[in-house]
Amino acid sequence: MYHHVQKAPWYLLLIVIGVGQIVFAAILPVTNVIRLVLGVSSGVLLLLSLAFKQMTVFEENEELVVQFGPLPILRRRLPFSEMESVARGRTTILDGWGVHLSPRGGWTWNIWGRDCVTVRLRGNRIIHIGTDDPEGLEAFLKSRLGNARHVTVAAD
Repeated sequence: MYHHVQKAPWYLLLIVIGVGQIVFAAILPVTNVIRLVLGVSSGVLLLLSLAFKQMTVFEENEELVVQFGPLPILRRRLPFSEMESVARGRTTILDGWGVHLSPRGGWTWNIWGRDCVTVRLRGNRIIHIGTDDPEGLEAFLKSRLGNARHVTVAAD
């Protein structure tokens, strides 16, 4: 069983910007349209701050789940049966943080730091999972990869 939560301070920046927009709209003489735009965008930023406060990686129903939260609007499920290989690595400066295509191929899911575990899936799909527990995540996934392959071989 694997369950790891990594926290990052990026959500604080989103809160500061969102609150700053509300203050800006309240104290400066702006039109109602600008107040509405600032109000809506600050609300979006405050919701996003809840989405990017932490990243949780855990096992659930024969899948590895990577989820930002505590408001889980971004979630990725990776079935163990589709994993072909797992390797510890480092993200590049260009990989950055968040969820996006990586310049070196595949997707990056990262909240903080540069350590990662790269998972290769069937169909030549790649996911770089940022983590402050690269040894633990790699060991867990390799044990599940071994189990999944063993079960597949035994079933044939």
